[in-house]
Amino acid sequence: MKIAVLGTGSWATGLSQVLCDNGHKVMMYGVDDNEISDINERHQNSKYFSDVSISQSIVATKDAKTALDMCEAVVIAVPTLFVSDVLSKIKPFLPQGVIVINASKGFDPNTNCRMTDTIRGAFGDRPDISVASVIGPSHAEEVILRKLTAICAVSTDEQVAKKVQKMLSNQYIRLYVCTDEIGAEYGVSFKNVIAIASGILVGRGYGDNAKAALITRGLAEMVRYGTAKGGLLNTFFGLTGVGDLVVTCFSEHSRNYQAGIEIGQADGVADFYKNNHKTVEGIYSCKVIYEDSKRYGFEMPLVKSMYEILYNNRVPSDSIKELMDRPLKVE
Repeated sequence: MKIAVLGTGSWATGLSQVLCDNGHKVMMYGVDDNEISDINERHQNSKYFSDVSISQSIVATKDAKTALDMCEAVVIAVPTLFVSDVLSKIKPFLPQGVIVINASKGFDPNTNCRMTDTIRGAFGDRPDISVASVIGPSHAEEVILRKLTAICAVSTDEQVAKKVQKMLSNQYIRLYVCTDEIGAEYGVSFKNVIAIASGILVGRGYGDNAKAALITRGLAEMVRYGTAKGGLLNTFFGLTGVGDLVVTCFSEHSRNYQAGIEIGQADGVADFYKNNHKTVEGIYSCKVIYEDSKRYGFEMPLVKSMYEILYNNRVPSDSIKELMDRPLKVE
C-alpha cells in the first residue's frame, strides 16, 4: 500500500524505513530542502543519523498533493506545534477511507487537547477517515538500525488498531493493540515531564537510587492524573505507560532527558532556554498537566516542582531539597 509520512525528522525517517521494510510504498512530505535532497539523492537523513543509509525506494517531496495522491494511510510525525497547520494543508488532498496515524507525542499547543482529538476535530466532516496512534518505548535512533522494539497501535476502533499493527510489525518491531486512547496519550505526554526531571537529577550529580525513586513516584502521579482523565489503570503499567517512562528517563537519545541534564548542570533554566533549538515536548506538557491537575485538587509534587523550575525559574537544587523535606508518609 502507498503510505504518506508527514515530516522528515528522525521519527518520520525511522517509521518510513519500517514501512519500506514491510513492502509498502513510502513518500515523505517535508519543508526542509536539505533534508529532502539528502533523502532523495544520498538516501540518508544525515541531520539526524550520521552514516546511516535508508532505503532507496523512500521518496521525499515538498508537495503535499503528490505525497497524498492515492495513499491508503497517512503518518503524522511532526512536532505537536505544527500538527494543526499540517492538517489544514493536507485535508484537501486526503483520499477516501484513509487511516490517519498519529506519531506526535504531546498536546496541541493551540487547544491543550490530545493529538487524536485535534486530528478528529480537523476532519470532523470526514467520517470516512479513521484515526490511530503509534505509542510506546521507542527511539528513532534504534529503530533506524533495526534494533528490537515493542510499541502499541492505539485506536478506539480495535479493527483500525489491528490494521496499523499489521502495517508496521516485522522481525524487529512488534506492535500490540491498545484501545485505551486516553490512557496511552496521557501516558506518553506525562512521561516526558518525568524524563526532564530524571535528567535534572543526573545533572545535579545524583545516581540510580534517585532515578529509581523519581520514576516510581512519577508513575504514581501519572496514574493519578491519567485515571482521573479517563484512562484505564492497566494502560499505565504497559508499554505506553511504564515502558515509555523507563526508556525516556534513561536514554541518551531522549531530548527531554538531555534537556534535564543541561538544566540540572546549570541549576536553572535560563541558559537552556537561551541556547536550545530542539523540540522538547515535556516543557509544554508540564504546563498543561500542572494547570489541568489543579482543577482536580489532588497532590502532584513532582509535576508542581517541574512547573516551578520550567516556568517560574525555581532553582532545581532547591526543589530537590524541598521534595526530600516533605512530611513523611505511607507510600
